[in-house]
Amino acid sequence: MLKGDGALSRFEDTDSDDSESRSETRRTQQINRLLDQIRETAEKLQKDGATRGDLKLLARSLKELRYAFKIFTPFRGTRKVTIFGSARTHREHPNYKAAEQLATTMSQDGWLVITGAGGGIMEAGHRGAGRQNALGLNIMLPFEQRANPIIHGDDKLVNMNYFFTRKLMFVKECDAVVCLPGGFGTMDEAFEVLTLVQTGKRDIFPIVLLDAPGGTYWKKLDDFIRESLYHDAMISKEDFALYRVTDRVEEAVSEIEQFYKVYHSMRYVRKKLVIRLQKPISTPLLEAIRVEFNDILSEGDIELRDALPEEDEPELESLPRLVLMFNRRNLGRLRILIDCLNAGNMEPASRTFV
Repeated sequence: MLKGDGALSRFEDTDSDDSESRSETRRTQQINRLLDQIRETAEKLQKDGATRGDLKLLARSLKELRYAFKIFTPFRGTRKVTIFGSARTHREHPNYKAAEQLATTMSQDGWLVITGAGGGIMEAGHRGAGRQNALGLNIMLPFEQRANPIIHGDDKLVNMNYFFTRKLMFVKECDAVVCLPGGFGTMDEAFEVLTLVQTGKRDIFPIVLLDAPGGTYWKKLDDFIRESLYHDAMISKEDFALYRVTDRVEEAVSEIEQFYKVYHSMRYVRKKLVIRLQKPISTPLLEAIRVEFNDILSEGDIELRDALPEEDEPELESLPRLVLMFNRRNLGRLRILIDCLNAGNMEPASRTFV
C-alpha cells in the first residue's frame, strides 16, 4: 500500500513538472513573439521614413522604460502606493506632515512608497517611508526638480526625461494613489489617474484625495465635480465610487488597505473578467451579488470558480475567482462590487453618492 502511494506521488510530481514545463515554454514563446513585434516595428519606422526627431523620441522613451522596468521588477510582489503633491510644500506645512504620516503608516504595514522624488510632498512621502521603502521617479527639468536627500543616490531612483513615461510608471507599478494638494502637475496626475480607472485603461485601485486636517483643497474640487460635471450629466453618480475625499490620514489608510481585504487582483481572459480573491466568499453573498450587479454583465452570470487554464500564472493559481462577462462600461459599479466583496455584505451597494 505504501509502495503504491509512493508510486502515485511520483506520477503526480511528474505531471506537475510537465505542467510547469509547458507553462514556461508558453511564456517563452509569448515573450519571443513580443520581442519580434518590437523589432518589426523598428524596421517599419525605417521604411516609413521616420525623421531623426521621431526616432530619437522613441529610442529615448524605450530606453527610459526599459531601465524603469529593470528597477521596479524586484519589487513587483510588494504592494506600493504612489503619492502625488506639490514640490513647493514646506516641511512645517500641515500637508507635508499629512503626507509624511501617511507614508510612515503605509511602510509600517509593509507597503513601498513611490513619489516623483522631488521636494515638498514628494520628499515628505519618502521621509515617512524611509530610504529602504522608497522608490523614486524623478523628472529632469531646467528648474525646481531635483532628487530629495532621502532618495538621492539610491538604486531605486529613476531619472526620466519625459512626463508621459514617468506617469506611465507611476500608475502601472502601484496598487493605490494618494493625491495631496499641489499645482498644475498634481491636478494633471489626479485627473489622469481618475480617467484611466473610469475608462478601464487601468485596473481599479484606491484613489484618495487627501487634505491635511481641516483642509478644503480637494473638497472644493469635489464640489465643482458634483455641481458642474455631474449636474451637467458629464459623469454618472457611480463614478464617485472611484475616489475618496478625506482630511484624515487614518481614513486614507483604511480606504487603501480595506480594498485588499478580500480582493486581490483582476485580469481579462479574452472577454471574461477574472476577479481574484484572497479567500472564498459565502454562498449568500455570491447570490446577492448576482442579483445586484446583473446590470454590469454583457451576458451570462457571475461564477465562483478556480483559475482559468488561460491565466497561466502558477503563483496565483490557488486563489478563488469571480468570473463574469463584464460590459467594460460601468467601472463605478464594478468598484462597488469590489467594496461588497471586501465588506462581506451588500451594504456598500446601498451607499448614496450625491
